[in-house]
Amino acid sequence: MPLEKIIVWIQAVRLHTLPLSISGIVVGNALCVQNADFSWLLFILMLFTAIAFQVVSNLANDYGDGVKGIDNSNRLGPKRMLQAGLLNRQALKKGIICVAIVALILSTILIKIAFGSESWFYFLIFFILAVMSIWSAISYTVGERPYGYRGLGDLFVFIFFGLVSVLGSYFLQLKVFSSTAILMALVIGFLSVSVLNLNNMRDLENDTEGGKRTLAVILGALYAKYYHYSLIISAGGILFIFFIQQPPFFYWLVLIGLIPLAIHLRMVINNKNPKSLDPELKNVALTTFFLSILIFITFYLG
Repeated sequence: MPLEKIIVWIQAVRLHTLPLSISGIVVGNALCVQNADFSWLLFILMLFTAIAFQVVSNLANDYGDGVKGIDNSNRLGPKRMLQAGLLNRQALKKGIICVAIVALILSTILIKIAFGSESWFYFLIFFILAVMSIWSAISYTVGERPYGYRGLGDLFVFIFFGLVSVLGSYFLQLKVFSSTAILMALVIGFLSVSVLNLNNMRDLENDTEGGKRTLAVILGALYAKYYHYSLIISAGGILFIFFIQQPPFFYWLVLIGLIPLAIHLRMVINNKNPKSLDPELKNVALTTFFLSILIFITFYLG
């Protein structure tokens, strides 16, 4: 494959979105890292599987929004490959199918190693979750009635980036749930949804004209902002209340990660231009990843 084509596919993958996609996996494993049954092999497999799911989603979004005309010259975000004519529909379809197969293979290996032949029930449950993750990644923008065009994107992001990612990785490691895992799943879920909401606030005008009814479009510009405040404050509040009660001094490291969120919140409050929200997507996504690393470090040292 020519170097130019490889660069195009790398752009289509959207590497900057990958840290957010593994944040829940990092946090879920952080809660298990001190346990004697913790497996680094499972952790690594989870990371690669989550990345594969995200790549499927990115390629599918490029295809779905491009076909429906949402990605056009009025779009404020980065150019998409189909929109720019750098990849055609057939190439993107093949890419989606290939990466989806890789994601399914990785999921199967991961689940098999986690449960062995001891529990076919758990194997089946997690295999169904893997299939649903692929379906969710594709159906966000692809198909006759994509759920992302009906205001359901936020719900699915919360479920898969928060609940499934954190609780699923925790259960794959320890085969149980915990109240702490539930709290951390809420945090990562709220922050992941906030990234999507920023994207939708930025594209509100273009989405409205194109008939894409995101939750931001349904709420309107003002209430989408209020919704965003609630997501950031809820995530930060849970982290603050949980970690301020922990005795070791290094747990305060996690609270440092709340500073960028406070700065971000002030920027959104004062924002008048949707285009200036674009860099905030990366800021919140990287802050979420930074927080997940800090959480892993604190539990690892603890």
